[in-house]
Amino acid sequence: MTEVVLECRELSKEYAIGPQRLKVLDKVNLKLSGGERIAIVGSSGSGKTTLLNMLGGLDTPSEGEVWLAGQQMSALKESDRGKLRNTGLGFVYQFHHLLAEFTALENVCMPLLISNTPVGKARELAGAMLESVGLGARSGHKPAELSGGERQRVAIARALINQPACVLLDEPTGNLDHHTARDVQELMLDLSQRLNTAFLVVTHDLALAGQMDRVLTLQEGRLEERSA
Repeated sequence: MTEVVLECRELSKEYAIGPQRLKVLDKVNLKLSGGERIAIVGSSGSGKTTLLNMLGGLDTPSEGEVWLAGQQMSALKESDRGKLRNTGLGFVYQFHHLLAEFTALENVCMPLLISNTPVGKARELAGAMLESVGLGARSGHKPAELSGGERQRVAIARALINQPACVLLDEPTGNLDHHTARDVQELMLDLSQRLNTAFLVVTHDLALAGQMDRVLTLQEGRLEERSA
């Protein structure tokens, strides 16, 4: 059987709004296997980003547990949780969140340097990863000198640089024009297949969702499988 790399069990999230309680997620269960690609779709405000943040250890559930690479996230110390998140997960957002003062190469190096990879080795690996996303010639450019599609390619390279078991993507093509979005979509699918990396994509882009192995709909706090 293929190893489960990311899992949540009975995951719920509530927010207090004055005296009222708003339940955004209601006992969500999900398993993501190695190399699997899943899309989560749903209307705005349905809780998709909230779910992604909890799966990535960036937010705390009201109830339930998240397991990454066989480890229960809530059972780890904050420092250990951060290390596991850095090595086990990659993140790609609608807005690239690159560091403006650093070059593309330096941005991709960051997760390696955080995990104490020697600088020379980090630069070598980052350069190879930028080559793989078609940006080898742009490695010395800062984000302001890159197009929107190029910035998103750098963000994808950064997400993959530690060879994580899973990458979480929140509307990765949502800030791009149609043509650029298709190029980035093709790149993501190619990299997922070549690297055998699991992808969990939150998206409004039904064309992108349709390329995934499974499509899940988040509605009224519940996650349900639907036909792609």
